[in-house]
Amino acid sequence: MADDVLKGRWRQLKGEVKSRWAKLTDDDLLSAEGSFDKLVGRIQERYGYAKDEAKREVDEFLMRHPATP
Repeated sequence: MADDVLKGRWRQLKGEVKSRWAKLTDDDLLSAEGSFDKLVGRIQERYGYAKDEAKREVDEFLMRHPATP
């Protein structure tokens, strides 16, 4: 589900993702391409988070940025 939300709104959220996780490079964002798992992996790499911690952060980010009808 999170993957679908992220893919569908990637263009809108990409700037917010970059603001929230400033250590992510443009290449990181390009390689993530809206994939929840890829974004989680990039955040793990850049921030040294455990997978569960990175997943929780992305889930919380998505909850704070709900889709607008």
